[in-house]
Amino acid sequence: MIYRVRHTTRYAYGSTVDLAAHMLHLRPRDLPYQQVRSADLTSLPAAARRRDGLDHFGNAVTWLFIDAPHDLFEVTAEAEVAVRYPAPPAAAATPPWEAVREAARAGGPGAWEAVEYRFDSPMCPAVAAAGAYVGASFPPGRPVLAGLLDLNARIRADFRFRAGVTDLSTQVAEVLERREGVCQDFTHLMISGLRAIGLPARYTSGYIRTRPPPGQPRRRGADQSHAWVGAWLGADHGWVELDPTNGVVVQEEHVVLGWGRDYGDISPVRGVMLGGGDHGLTIGVDLEPVED
Repeated sequence: MIYRVRHTTRYAYGSTVDLAAHMLHLRPRDLPYQQVRSADLTSLPAAARRRDGLDHFGNAVTWLFIDAPHDLFEVTAEAEVAVRYPAPPAAAATPPWEAVREAARAGGPGAWEAVEYRFDSPMCPAVAAAGAYVGASFPPGRPVLAGLLDLNARIRADFRFRAGVTDLSTQVAEVLERREGVCQDFTHLMISGLRAIGLPARYTSGYIRTRPPPGQPRRRGADQSHAWVGAWLGADHGWVELDPTNGVVVQEEHVVLGWGRDYGDISPVRGVMLGGGDHGLTIGVDLEPVED
């Protein structure tokens, strides 16, 4: 599947910004199952200086430095991406979840990239109540992927997608109590609970297809940035991507921007400004298939 992505972020400021520095995670990540064929990023006003590189997690990042006074900042990222996710292993063929927990704890061969995702992070601590909720999917000896699939389906069934009732400051415990929120909330909840029982999990940021395949229901979270969970299955099987908002294993309807410990690691646009005051924010995302 080949997609064309267009992501526009627009800030309108209440007063003039004299200087600004922005850090952007807006270029899709090159992966064995995702090829970035082209990518472009433009801003208004244009940056006086620009630097591109990789962050700690290996995600593409762009730094923009703007020294012209401005009342509006708009950044548009466009890309063409070819996606072909591998099929996940058979759930019964994956190791017991306790074995995965111990492998991550020991940090042996193959576990190096999973170890840091076992620990608390600022927006996604290992909340005990979330661990209790998640633990119901992981009775003794259950294959780790079987538990993850059960948990993914439970969150889809138990929580209501409702925009506007949470924000970036909403804690995992509140999401668990409210039983409603958006993709970021459900992703943080699932990660928190998995970490609480000792399983590594990471926050993946990206996009979900805006138009469903024929005969399929529209995916919630379309036309905006989306988030889901990467869960480690052990050294032999690596990572699987799970979308608890829609209760599915991530396949060819998703495009990966990047991943980190939580949303704070891979916020699409983050900046420091001199001036600006209050601001209005408008985000527009289009993800359109070019060819199947």
